[in-house]
Amino acid sequence: MTTLDILPMVIPADDVTGPVQGQWTYAAYAALPDDGHRYEIIDGVLYMAPAPTLGHQASNARFARYLLEYVEDAGLGRVFPAPVDVELAPNVVLQPDVVVVLKANLDILMPERIIGAPDLVVEIASPGTAGYDRRQKQDAYARAGVSEYWIADPLARTVEVLRLNEGAYRSLGVFTGQAQLPSAVVPGLPVPVERFFA
Repeated sequence: MTTLDILPMVIPADDVTGPVQGQWTYAAYAALPDDGHRYEIIDGVLYMAPAPTLGHQASNARFARYLLEYVEDAGLGRVFPAPVDVELAPNVVLQPDVVVVLKANLDILMPERIIGAPDLVVEIASPGTAGYDRRQKQDAYARAGVSEYWIADPLARTVEVLRLNEGAYRSLGVFTGQAQLPSAVVPGLPVPVERFFA
């Protein structure tokens, strides 16, 4: 086995200078030098994510494009593609791939970041991030009260829609092809799933 046989994945950033793991906050995170790495904090633990692939970035651009057209052009709210800091709690700072904040909640938008729960987050999973997206991130989004969480898989060309119900996510299904997403946040989004991955 060579290093080429090992996919990069999200790992605790134990070697980064700063607070001890478990004590990271937004202030310490914001003070990190721009070293080219992508960082997030969950429960005070600093994580480092691998650079996104071209397939990931292509899907990210498509989600952002269609959501921008549907949400912002209709005056329903705001859409932010990564990178944007979302501070869900003082010790939880994430950078979702796409964030939707509806008009009723625009007060969570600050000049340098979002403070509070967006209405919808989209994460584009890869083999190296899928476990992190489905465990640590999913739990953090649920605790913060993010209404909907979409997990996109560019390799399978699918989107799973998770809706918050009594503090936990319930899957509404995994959608592909010509299916449209059953979203309560952006109801009637007229985009078949396959167009997010074309």
